[in-house]
Amino acid sequence: MKNILLSLIKPRAWVSKSLILLFAGLFFGLGFLDYLEPIRLVLDREDFAFHLGDMRFSVYLILKALITLIIVFWLAGIASEFLENRIRKLSGVNSSNRSLIIKSAQILVYFSAITVGLDTLGFDLTTLTVFGGALGIGLGFGLQKIASNFISGIILLFEKTIEDDDLVELDDGKFGFIRHTGARYTLIETPDGREVMIPNEDFITNRVTNWTYTNKQGRVEIHVGVSYASDIEKAMELILEAAREHPRSITDPEPVCFVREFADSSINLLLQFWVEDVTLGRYAPQSDVMRTILRLFRENGIEIPFPQRDVHMKSNGNS
Repeated sequence: MKNILLSLIKPRAWVSKSLILLFAGLFFGLGFLDYLEPIRLVLDREDFAFHLGDMRFSVYLILKALITLIIVFWLAGIASEFLENRIRKLSGVNSSNRSLIIKSAQILVYFSAITVGLDTLGFDLTTLTVFGGALGIGLGFGLQKIASNFISGIILLFEKTIEDDDLVELDDGKFGFIRHTGARYTLIETPDGREVMIPNEDFITNRVTNWTYTNKQGRVEIHVGVSYASDIEKAMELILEAAREHPRSITDPEPVCFVREFADSSINLLLQFWVEDVTLGRYAPQSDVMRTILRLFRENGIEIPFPQRDVHMKSNGNS
């Protein structure tokens, strides 16, 4: 049902568009030449009319309103699709700006269509100020979240703080790539293939980490514990060697290794190295470097200790 209504409001096939334009031309042409006058006289009789306050409704007026609005929205849908196709072909404009221009054009087209339709039906457009006030009250109460998400979406498109294919992380742990920014939500594709729709308001009111905002470099951290009996300097050299030999590790910034803690069973070290493109993932280079560290430690006699406990048993002196 939804697809049928959408096809009526916004036809896709050129045959449908041609038939709609032909029907619209015939309807307004026959009305202009008074060929519809006999039909109007029959359907506009008092027998087919009713009154609601000071307003009079008849079958003719209702049919005229429906046909006029359908034709106006059909024409608006065709114009909106035409503008959308042309805007998407603009090569010098990035995807976010194209989305913003498309949304602005669609709002302008449909607002103009509604205004023309109401004016054609003889509505006093000054009454729209009352409707606007009522709509403002409605937005303030029932539609507050919808309005907030819509405005937040426009702000995101203007600021360009997040764009398509950016890698982002939200405060609640959601992590993934931006795939689409809509009027109400932003679509995130997570590494496990889920598509999560996040309200636009969350990107404005909460803290968001954009891993690719200015560049795609990302830092990888590895914690390693070595035995107190091991050569710490040698262990740090081997750790840095493991990071440098990985093909995705870059030299600017260079890998670094720090002594972080004298723990109960080990001296804890921290390795930090950078990858050129974080969108390709961090787990794979982290895993590769950890395996290389383990291999180099075994080849050079560096021990990675495990927690140990000494148990002392005391005898009570009885045989």
